[in-house]
Amino acid sequence: MNPLEKLTLFYDGACPLCQAEILFLSKRNQAGLLAFVDINSANYDVNTVGVSCNEALASMYAQYESGVLINGVEVFLQAYKRANLPVLVWLFSRPYLRPALNLSYRLFARFRHPISRLLGPSALSLVQNSSKVR
Repeated sequence: MNPLEKLTLFYDGACPLCQAEILFLSKRNQAGLLAFVDINSANYDVNTVGVSCNEALASMYAQYESGVLINGVEVFLQAYKRANLPVLVWLFSRPYLRPALNLSYRLFARFRHPISRLLGPSALSLVQNSSKVR
């Protein structure tokens, strides 16, 4: 039995880089420990989650099956654990890197759409085509 609790990630489906990350994680979700909800969809219920769409756009949020919310860089650490990505888990779990990772993520979240317009289509295409190569 897996000791990790299922985690639902709330993401911006209008952001190609965000879509690429979610697609990448979904392909690695063999254990079924991750779920994904686009905050722009009818599946995102502000009242159930307790986080407004604006708050969710400002910082990555996720919710454990038990109802506990987490946000920011911790979401990526927990998602990478569930997706069996040990190098990324190691990187995101380094306490001395946390301040830089948190700052980097806040800047990314703020400028997500311009950055995504530049890099998103290539990243999304790369992730989409990665399964075709195998």
